[in-house]
Amino acid sequence: MAADAPLPKAVVFDLDYTLWPYWVDTHIDPPLKRRNDALNEVVDRSGVKLAFFRDVPSILLELKDRGVHVAAASRTAAPSVARQALRELMIDQGDTVHTRPPRQTGRASERKNVTKAINLFDQLEIYPGSKVAHFSNISKASGVEYRDMIFFDDEHRNAEVERKLGVHFVLVGNQGLDRATFDRGIAEWRKKRGH
Repeated sequence: MAADAPLPKAVVFDLDYTLWPYWVDTHIDPPLKRRNDALNEVVDRSGVKLAFFRDVPSILLELKDRGVHVAAASRTAAPSVARQALRELMIDQGDTVHTRPPRQTGRASERKNVTKAINLFDQLEIYPGSKVAHFSNISKASGVEYRDMIFFDDEHRNAEVERKLGVHFVLVGNQGLDRATFDRGIAEWRKKRGH
């Protein structure tokens, strides 16, 4: 992503199967805990590991560095578990697309510059209901118009935000959000906006 190229004013992500490989209301048995200061990994009561897909930390960090409003829009039936995951997942702030190690693991205590994943989000709309309602709240709170937003989600039915509101929708494949999908979505948004 070129440092001077325009970005949407708000980038919104679904959580389940978009940023991590589970439905937290189905596959995860709370509470979640971080083991020994682990980076980008928490475990549930039965030992299931939850982590962001590989490219997610660097994408979130880049957006934060560029001053983009970052939001989550999830209709999970377990909002407290999703929020706990975001509070417990620790991210190395040096994890950018250019410096990312092959796999973001290791102990947070060995890293100088770590943050909670939740700190990389400006807004959390995590509750059962309509994505249209989520986006209405995001627009009201951020002051960002729908045309200046992009939404990454793994469920095609949520493309309703594009049809009904004008938010640019990007369908994320089975592998979850990766750099190629993110860059393609941003390029589509730029083209649509004439950038």
